[in-house]
Amino acid sequence: MLLKDFIPSPDVREFVQLFRIVHFQFEKEQPLPFKAYPPRPEQCLAFYPFDTEVVEYPESGLQVKHVPVVLYGQFSQVTNRMIGRNFLVIQVVFQPGALYRLTGIPAHELCNRYMDAEVYFSSQIRFVNEQLAAATNYEQMLEVVTAFIRSLIRTHKKERLLVDDVFLLLLQGNKANLQQLAAQACLSSKQLERKFKERTGVNPKLYERIIRFDKAFRLRNARPDFDWLRIAVECNYHDYQHLAKEYKDFTGLTPTAFHEIENKAPERQFGLIEGYYE
Repeated sequence: MLLKDFIPSPDVREFVQLFRIVHFQFEKEQPLPFKAYPPRPEQCLAFYPFDTEVVEYPESGLQVKHVPVVLYGQFSQVTNRMIGRNFLVIQVVFQPGALYRLTGIPAHELCNRYMDAEVYFSSQIRFVNEQLAAATNYEQMLEVVTAFIRSLIRTHKKERLLVDDVFLLLLQGNKANLQQLAAQACLSSKQLERKFKERTGVNPKLYERIIRFDKAFRLRNARPDFDWLRIAVECNYHDYQHLAKEYKDFTGLTPTAFHEIENKAPERQFGLIEGYYE
């Protein structure tokens, strides 16, 4: 069983933050737990060579099923993901703004959407998924996906801008107000907001909130011995109440209640956790 993040080859790192492989196999008699998938600062292309997953939006009850290759943008809400017994996903986690640069698709069109990637990449993406199903090890899978990303890079649509560096600064935990971010990107505040929505799908304030929330979520998983006040302080929340409000906004639950669900996630069946990227 595997839940691991892989650093991409140097020639694709400008566009790809990491590759993530998740592989679980459940016996017939084992119950299949769902994963409450919280918002995280990610835009992904996800390949499911074997069993696909059912994604449910708790707020609306909408379900998306049987999509073998998925493209999804920035989420700001929880989705419940029900997996199959032979579950393998290879995720391409793009650098902030990179998906827009590669495809020209405005990121706000993908925000909170779990889409069939074939709509955007044609039947070529189906062939990549078939290659992944035929691969005999994880190294081969990474080679297949890397080759596909290289093909996208060769024909990428948009050039890198200073605002792309601003995304990375926020992702790395740097704090700045809207005016400072705009100055670093050589844009007005309104231009910055427009570029954020174009390339990340959300405005700068929401993007920064999601980054901070994701840090708290992963820290709690990595250090369950830390109390919530310590997690709040280490993740730059004002206090526990501030952290609890963010959990309520993003998950609909208190921190403790959400992590009770997280503790029953599929990976926990195998002693694995979603902590910090490796």
